[in-house]
Amino acid sequence: MGDGTATATADLDVRLERHRVELTGYCYRMLGSSFEAEDAVQDTMIRAWRSYEKFEGRSSLRSWLYRIATNVCLDMLTAGNKRARPMDLTESTPLAQAALSPRPDNTWLEPVPDARVLPATADPAEAAVAKESVRLAFVAALQRLPSKQRAVLILREVLAWKASEVAELLDTSVASVNSALQRARATLAEGGGQGAAADVSDPLDEEQRKLLDRYVAAFEGYDMAALTALLHEDAVMTMPPFDLWLTGTGDITGFMTTLGAACAGSHLVPVAVNGLPGFAQYKPDPEKGGFSAWAVQVLEISEGRIAGFHCFLDTARWFPLFGLPLHIEGKPDEAQ
Repeated sequence: MGDGTATATADLDVRLERHRVELTGYCYRMLGSSFEAEDAVQDTMIRAWRSYEKFEGRSSLRSWLYRIATNVCLDMLTAGNKRARPMDLTESTPLAQAALSPRPDNTWLEPVPDARVLPATADPAEAAVAKESVRLAFVAALQRLPSKQRAVLILREVLAWKASEVAELLDTSVASVNSALQRARATLAEGGGQGAAADVSDPLDEEQRKLLDRYVAAFEGYDMAALTALLHEDAVMTMPPFDLWLTGTGDITGFMTTLGAACAGSHLVPVAVNGLPGFAQYKPDPEKGGFSAWAVQVLEISEGRIAGFHCFLDTARWFPLFGLPLHIEGKPDEAQ
């Protein structure tokens, strides 16, 4: 009896774990926070575990888990916190007035490693939709929607659930699901906003790979002329937890050579983040020697240039999430 129970327990663990990555992606889109998404999924798994005996198999295990995860997220969202990017909260600041004012962690939309939210799929079209749906601009747009509309839009448009399936999950009618979807689409269409376009192909095409190679060379060489040539004229730079954001090549490179001058001599390590190309930036550490973690950079590419340059500075949280050390002795390629 004991062995049978243990086997059934292990089997349930395996069956639940199969859904962890896609559920984390769903909760991340709902909540805009990588850490809250992981907490929500953990809570979902515990609730599923505890109530599995009551699960009568009337729906699939997957849709039952999504129902639990949706309820967990809706409970977490009742506090009303909507995570945002700096450009969603304030006007762009001219370089001459640039001041680094931090806001609390729960203000900001958080980056997330692709591996934690994008399940492996053999279908290239499905993979492309999944990647686009975790991009910073899209997740920021989702945050503008009321929580139930958010759930409907993600389930219908990203995960391709039928209206009848969503209605069953939310204990509502097909008509109300369709109505919520229409309202959500209208809100997103009105939004537009900064940094909405990131036409990054999956996988990167040759031109995009060359652009990134040139970016690494320009950034590591701190060559502002070369960097200017790679940026859109109206490129945007953000630096959460600071609410400052800059727009235009002059202000961005001006910032990098003044307030950001200590980043000269940095090294970049590629990371896959929010369905976009990114880098972990290590800058020279004059006290310890070597290089210390400084930022996770997320790049938005549009029309062959860099349109968005987003630096997440809370390294004690982000680098472990990406499995990266906080300090390296030599260049990253030497440290591996």
